[in-house]
Amino acid sequence: MTITTFDDVEAEFEALDDWDDRYRLLIQLGQALPTMPDALKTDATRVRGCASQVWMHPRLEAGKLHFTADSDAAIVKGLVALVLMLAEGRAPAEVDTAEIKSRLEGLGLARHLSSNRTQGLASMVARIGELAKVAA
Repeated sequence: MTITTFDDVEAEFEALDDWDDRYRLLIQLGQALPTMPDALKTDATRVRGCASQVWMHPRLEAGKLHFTADSDAAIVKGLVALVLMLAEGRAPAEVDTAEIKSRLEGLGLARHLSSNRTQGLASMVARIGELAKVAA
């Protein structure tokens, strides 16, 4: 199964019984992110509040948000991919951080991630919201 949407992730998470398999899926999602050029990995694109290094660079094309993002940690990069699935290609006004949080909570991540990763995920969602507001 090719996973291209958050709905696909939800279905796959439901089908997988073991959290080790779900972690592998997260890593695969992160590996599938397009490469972020080092020139975009700046202090301005860094997401604060993450124990790992996370960068998000937004661009607005034809009224829709598009992101380039990366992390130096495999599982965290997968979490970045999850967040982007819920914001990529939307108009800035359509980015709803409450909806993003709710959808992520539905995966049960908080029960299986370290507190640092859980806090980092919240920081990523908050940063997406900030970037959407600036773009609006």
